[in-house]
Amino acid sequence: MSSSSSSQNMKPATAAKKLGIYLPATPPEFQEGVVTREEMAELETNPPAWLEELRKNGPHPRPVVAHKLGVSASGLARGGITEPLTSAEIQALLEDQPDWLRAERGTQAQVHAENARVKARDAERRARAKG
Repeated sequence: MSSSSSSQNMKPATAAKKLGIYLPATPPEFQEGVVTREEMAELETNPPAWLEELRKNGPHPRPVVAHKLGVSASGLARGGITEPLTSAEIQALLEDQPDWLRAERGTQAQVHAENARVKARDAERRARAKG
């Protein structure tokens, strides 16, 4: 395999996903072009104003909304949240804590606790197997 000066490109949707932003809210030139690995690195290390604004205020894509609310993407769907939300909308939900959000956050906490228990159990088994 020879080294080449050509750069790998990614589609705008892939770049938006990696940046954690909602593609339809990006500038048209971002949506219509391709993003090279070098451009992606530049966006990550030296984000332009539009990217900083999107990250700060949204609208945010579903995975980001789920993370900020402390629930799973499935939990969002069960709660009826199907559209991207702004930071203000997320904050309002966190302050209001509707029943579905409290229930989903409880479920998510149980999932995390179970994952931690299994990880500890497996680590203990590995330690016993070595000894």
